[in-house]
Amino acid sequence: MPEGPSIVILKEAVKSFNKKKILAVTGNSKIDQQRLLNKKVEDFKSWGKHFLICFKDFLVSVHFLLFGSYRINEQREMKPRLSFKFKNGELNLYSCAIKIIEEDLNEVYDWSADVMNENWDATAARKKIKVNPDLLVCDALLDQNIFSGVGNIIKNEVLYRIRVHPLSRAGALPPKKLKVLIDEARNYSFDFYKWKKEFVLKKHWLAHTKKYCVRCDIPLVKKHLGKTNRRTFYCSNCQLLYE
Repeated sequence: MPEGPSIVILKEAVKSFNKKKILAVTGNSKIDQQRLLNKKVEDFKSWGKHFLICFKDFLVSVHFLLFGSYRINEQREMKPRLSFKFKNGELNLYSCAIKIIEEDLNEVYDWSADVMNENWDATAARKKIKVNPDLLVCDALLDQNIFSGVGNIIKNEVLYRIRVHPLSRAGALPPKKLKVLIDEARNYSFDFYKWKKEFVLKKHWLAHTKKYCVRCDIPLVKKHLGKTNRRTFYCSNCQLLYE
């Protein structure tokens, strides 16, 4: 599943289509595709894992789910969910969820929850966690209402980076440690963005998919944890459990 930084990279990659008219629309999406024909793209935005194609009176929201992908000026063998043809190229979206949103953008999306947005609000994230003290940190980091854009890779790497066990209760974290968790969710997202653009992201993984702890030189634990039941990698020695 593409995480927030990957969607920001996509938003940047399609900027040549901004303010361009859609000359053809195809795909197996069930949305009203003809509504998009001959419409000019007003802007491309991102909110967490959502890629947003903005038009004058509505927007198209794209979520790439677990196995979604895209191609710019090229095609995959499979049929796209939605394909746009512009005068200067094409954008093809695959295996994703697509819907049209009529409401005002700012009423639908809380920009203060997006860890990569300029309006990110760490204080708001802290308040959201405080009202649910029994929330496990492995679930808190994946809660898109708190940390929009954070996915499983970022979750595993942040918890390893700050030495917190994934089954720790959010309410049991000392105030300074909670602040570090919130700050690192954003910091690592920008590291992710930088490394992915340089095609070296996997080289920097310390926990995700790894077998040994680089600090303790013992095997990492691999389990599906939390209500989200996502694959989790952690060190039972140096990542402390706060109960």
